[in-house]
Amino acid sequence: MKNFFRKVAFGLKPEEKAPSDPLTWAQKQVETVPELNWKGKYILSEKEMRKHWIKQRVEENTTLRKKFKNDPQGLRRAEKQLRNDTGAKFWPNNEICIRHAEAVRSNTPVLAKLWYFWTNHFTISDTQSLPQFSTGAYHREFIRANMDKTFETMAIDATIAWPMMMHLDNKDNVGPKSISGKEDWRKKENEPATINENHARELLELHTVSPKAGYTQEDIIELAKIMTGWRPKFTKKKDHGHDVRFESKRHEPGKKTVFGKEYKAGKKGLKMVIKDLVNHPSCREFIATKLCRYLITDKPTKEMITPIIKAWEKSDGHLPEVHKAAIKVAFEYNDKYQKFQNPENWWLQTINMSGATYAYPIPEKKMDKFELGSLTIQELREPDRLLEDIGCHPYRSKQPNGYSDLSTDWLSTELIIRRLMYAKKAFRTYKTIDQLDLKIHEKIIQTNFDNPDKILKIVSKAKSNEEKHVILFNLPEALRA
Repeated sequence: MKNFFRKVAFGLKPEEKAPSDPLTWAQKQVETVPELNWKGKYILSEKEMRKHWIKQRVEENTTLRKKFKNDPQGLRRAEKQLRNDTGAKFWPNNEICIRHAEAVRSNTPVLAKLWYFWTNHFTISDTQSLPQFSTGAYHREFIRANMDKTFETMAIDATIAWPMMMHLDNKDNVGPKSISGKEDWRKKENEPATINENHARELLELHTVSPKAGYTQEDIIELAKIMTGWRPKFTKKKDHGHDVRFESKRHEPGKKTVFGKEYKAGKKGLKMVIKDLVNHPSCREFIATKLCRYLITDKPTKEMITPIIKAWEKSDGHLPEVHKAAIKVAFEYNDKYQKFQNPENWWLQTINMSGATYAYPIPEKKMDKFELGSLTIQELREPDRLLEDIGCHPYRSKQPNGYSDLSTDWLSTELIIRRLMYAKKAFRTYKTIDQLDLKIHEKIIQTNFDNPDKILKIVSKAKSNEEKHVILFNLPEALRA
């Protein structure tokens, strides 16, 4: 059963004792959402992070470009200083440290692994400077904070979160027949009010019912109409940095019909339609399938999915119960299926199983020395670059559907070579005494694998401890859990 600790978490540290009851150990971790393990001074709220985003976006796009219109070199220097002033190269690294501390330092690594699942499900892709300023805080406040509530609560909060509204352009979703849509200035400035379908389409396709529900283009348009008026407060500066709220004057009037059900115009419509979407049978099946694909196998069976759906129905989508059911299914199928780990989870497994957590993530005392306005030194930028290099940066997904959970999408030659490189990097996070310990890899293997003799035989052929590390963490047994 040692494989189970890698399947639902990140393995065990070299000296760590395996829990006598693995299933209870894992399920207990998802009942509540504890305080973050990270104790650094820079844990800013999503709203606080917007101030830095606004300064970066507004000054760069307006003030600086006007001021240095005929001075390209001066513009580059000013832009560089602006990035320092707003911490553009610091915040993603700080957020990754907060995120990864939950995997390798907290008492709830199972909760952390499921947190990463949900942040990928409700993806904020690499756009509009959101990765630098907003995505990490969004993951903390709108995803992790809701993991002990219902899926409906998480879906509503994620949908109307400021970063999601910006990411999927609902700020531009204005009813043509609304009060705002009929205002004279729109004709003068050639800015007609239009229905923007982006957010509505992703809410259906990626976040709730999936295409299997059989929705039509008309359903998308009608849902988009329900979502008109939900946006950050509009100001003359057009900085969009204010809280999201419902603006009735931008809302398309009249009844809307989604999946054959009518919804009245107004603020309540969005929450009502989300409630119906998350309780749609296709939504339960979609999420249950994704959980099984994340934890167990690329091709989940009906027998795996059914218990999760039943737990959802019985608890009205209470996420701790849904998670417990998924963990139990992973436990029951542990010996029959092994899941290829995505690069981020593999990296954290490599660090955790090695016991090199003292050096990763970067300790709070080092991150806390950073001051806005100063250059972000190379060492403090390491987490951001690392995840970019291994191809799985949680804040920089290129598409709104997030990163793939299919093994084939992570098996390119280039990505495998990068794992070889970063297994070596993980070894170098060791203390010198551990690098010289000829028994360290035997401890790792005995603690984490049910077939230690076979793996030890392969690893022992290496000429150095560093080489052993690279081989061990790129064996099929370590790449899959």
